[in-house]
Amino acid sequence: MEAADEHRAWVLVSISTGAEASLRVHVWRQLRKLGAIYIQQSICLLPDRPAVAKALTRLIARVRTQGGQARALHLQLTDPDEIAALVAEQQAGRDAEYAEVLDRVPQFLAELDSETARGRATYAEVEESEADLERFERWLKSIADRDYFDAPGGAAARAAVDGCRQALAAFERIALAADTAFAPATPRPRAGLPSHPDPE
Repeated sequence: MEAADEHRAWVLVSISTGAEASLRVHVWRQLRKLGAIYIQQSICLLPDRPAVAKALTRLIARVRTQGGQARALHLQLTDPDEIAALVAEQQAGRDAEYAEVLDRVPQFLAELDSETARGRATYAEVEESEADLERFERWLKSIADRDYFDAPGGAAARAAVDGCRQALAAFERIALAADTAFAPATPRPRAGLPSHPDPE
């Protein structure tokens, strides 16, 4: 079966930062963020996509500016088996990351259940849980940004985070109802009298 063009196009990246520790950490973080597949130390492969090329251009410029060496070579792979192996490795990396998201979801849902059972559905708890959900969503997006070949685990992770979103919405409704129930009633004016009589 012929590989799709987007599966055949890759970038071979070679970067040497020398003894500059902070630059080495920066390079490692940026390449991991892009979903690089290392084939040996300081040499990795990335799918050749516009967003990847843009990020690599910035990274290579920084490395060279700080005295390191960097090169990006654009390749068209021809071996279907090698292409399939690289795609599978890239997908496996994303699936492992999606699995980490799934591992954290039960804790989020259990916290909402616990606070509800204890009668602690409050605005403060809603805010705290909302911040947790936003972290989940940012985390999921960062994985999706480097999921170039639609790893199978993505659907389950998205569904789980959507479940968290729905659970938080339900928790917020409970908090709103509880807050409304205990809110002081607004005094109602007596019949026949203006609520704010004019002074004589």
